[in-house]
Amino acid sequence: MDFGLSAEQEMIVDTVRAFVETEIYPHEKEVERTGIVPPELGREIQRKCIDLGFYACNFPEEIGGAGLDHLTFTLVERELGRGSLGLTVFFGRPSGILMACEGEQRQRYLLPAVRGEKIDALAITEPDAGSDMRGMKCAARRDGGDFVLNGTKHFISHADVADFVIVFAATGEEETPKGVKKKITAFLVDRGTPGFDILKGYDSVSHRGYHNSTLSFENCRIPEAQVLGEVHRGFDIANQWLYGTRLTVAATCVGRARRVFDLALPYAAERKQFGKPIGANQGVSFKLADMITEIDAADWLTLAAAWQVDAGRPADRQIASAKLYASEMLARVTDEAIQIFGGMGLMDDLPLARFWRDARVERIWDGTSEIQRHIISRDLLRPLGA
Repeated sequence: MDFGLSAEQEMIVDTVRAFVETEIYPHEKEVERTGIVPPELGREIQRKCIDLGFYACNFPEEIGGAGLDHLTFTLVERELGRGSLGLTVFFGRPSGILMACEGEQRQRYLLPAVRGEKIDALAITEPDAGSDMRGMKCAARRDGGDFVLNGTKHFISHADVADFVIVFAATGEEETPKGVKKKITAFLVDRGTPGFDILKGYDSVSHRGYHNSTLSFENCRIPEAQVLGEVHRGFDIANQWLYGTRLTVAATCVGRARRVFDLALPYAAERKQFGKPIGANQGVSFKLADMITEIDAADWLTLAAAWQVDAGRPADRQIASAKLYASEMLARVTDEAIQIFGGMGLMDDLPLARFWRDARVERIWDGTSEIQRHIISRDLLRPLGA
């Protein structure tokens, strides 16, 4: 096994880290204070990312992306995780599910998204359907050559800045071994489509500046040409691409944890109490030892899962393990870092309280910790007939 990075990967890591430190860090405190990313700042970050050649780096070169493999793209996401999500969203990583676009859809949605001319958002979650995707109530019925969509989506990330939304809706029912389940279809829906409204979402304690929205569909007419993939096969499309978002969560959690550790370590070495650095006390030094061990473990688990995908091997369990462990690790590391800083750790002068709050949502979105444990245990037990 080779645990080293290639020269190209090292260069990519250094370039993205420098971008985050110079283009993202200086704006974080203001975004945290206001909860807003000014549109002109978002466009500036996007333009600089395009100039750098990293926009849509998760897409193949033949359609204008950088063509990074999953491992290298995971390294990019790890470095972006060091910065405020409200700002790094403009670094530009369109949803991989857009690779399912065909025909005219490629010119209208896929290629503009890759070029940075349009921003997409993914709409799955509903008020009564979170982890249970097949329980969604948002439904689309056929009407001639169109579908008419009705229902509500919520917790839809960055829909407020999106030009179009990939919406999943029930389009029928089918019998399964576990009873009647909804058939799901994915649709490409443009902002401004009659009957489609993007509403302000909830105020969140996590990731200020990175907004969630509520989407309302009332007799929203969508041409069949805007079905993404096949009718009734949206669930398959979602499962095919969700691994990418879970790897992203794991990687960004590792990056954020390393930034937290980089604050805690020198503080423990410099801060003196009772005539010596607090890091000289096992009560603090052992915390640091546990923190770096967990960070490294999450890092290798995440990179190993990405390598597994690149190798063409089944990786559902490995990805679930990485997402589960990295998200829970981040919660522990941020909490311990605040403990090392004491009262100052909770003051707005430092970003630790922000990281602490941001960490909480990572165990929920893109599949809760409980869902990840279900995936892992099912993978272990199913071959044994259990």
